[in-house]
Amino acid sequence: MPMQPPGHRRSTLPFSLFHPILSPPATGGSRTAAVDHRRHPAAHHGPPPPPPTSSSTRPPSPRLALATRTHAQPPFVVSTRKLPILKAGPIEALQARLNLPAIPEMIFGDNLVRVAHPRTGWSVAFSAEGALDTVDKTGAGEVLQVAYAREWSRSREGQQVGVEVVRMYDWSYSAVYKGDEVPASVSSSSAAAAAAAAGGDGEGKGNGNGEEEPSEPGEHGRTARRRLAVDETGRTEIPIELLKRRDPILFADEVVLYESELDDNGTSAMTVKLRVMEERMLLLCRLFMRLDGVLVRVRDTRLYVEFATEDVIREYTAREDTFENVKRKLLMSGLTPDGVTVALRDSNEVAPLLPIVERTVERLCLADKA
Repeated sequence: MPMQPPGHRRSTLPFSLFHPILSPPATGGSRTAAVDHRRHPAAHHGPPPPPPTSSSTRPPSPRLALATRTHAQPPFVVSTRKLPILKAGPIEALQARLNLPAIPEMIFGDNLVRVAHPRTGWSVAFSAEGALDTVDKTGAGEVLQVAYAREWSRSREGQQVGVEVVRMYDWSYSAVYKGDEVPASVSSSSAAAAAAAAGGDGEGKGNGNGEEEPSEPGEHGRTARRRLAVDETGRTEIPIELLKRRDPILFADEVVLYESELDDNGTSAMTVKLRVMEERMLLLCRLFMRLDGVLVRVRDTRLYVEFATEDVIREYTAREDTFENVKRKLLMSGLTPDGVTVALRDSNEVAPLLPIVERTVERLCLADKA
């Protein structure tokens, strides 16, 4: 078998899936029902751990800096990093910071994808720690059970027994992750002018131009912190027609953040893929979770950047359906049973079959407008 670079995984997210109708551009657990799965407990010896600091916001060490690929497409800079799976010590430290009873078997904790706008200081980064920090740690949401646990319960109906719920957290690692955003710092006058140009209310809220936080004094007068915000007008969409153009790709990468086999009950993986063309770029951060016999989920965050106008659009889409519904749809498509088994392992095959349960679109314009 040929050697692969550290942190490399075979591509499972083709560029055609950056949008459902986007064509590829030309390129120049244990198996008992009541077992405590809180493995690898976090070490709590001595003083408490320091406050959590996401790996996407910590300054890189020289080793990490050497492993980082950077591409400048003014006024933006795109960086990616791929390194091997974390070892035991860093994993324990990460688990302690996350305060999760268990974490995925394969964590690429040093991997990173970042899109930055140096002039304003704005950036959005994608990391394993940032993603896992959005996983439900309380069990307040839906607690998923494997298929054989339900069968076990039904076989004992009428008896004074039940399935003990011991996973009081989202053990499917279904992160709700849109990236870790650092707001832009812009002068109050520029922010007001940009809002007025977009037909907003002067505060940049709800007009598709981004959200402005309270201004604060800075070196050049008062500055405002602006970030991506939901476009209440509903007019903002990723321009699919522009992305269908066969523009040469100047920079592309695929970065795995984490993977889990859910104790041999399915899969949960988060991967980031991006491509940069001369005039624009597109990034896809995808969670694919399949719990065999129970549920299939796909959660996509797409980040689109238009370099000339300095516009950023972020679209988040959550899709899910029962395992049986997806399996039936695949069979109805003409696949053989063996073909269905293969397709169920491929997020590109199942994503179009899943109904949308949540969708938001945000926008931010980083251009200076006098």
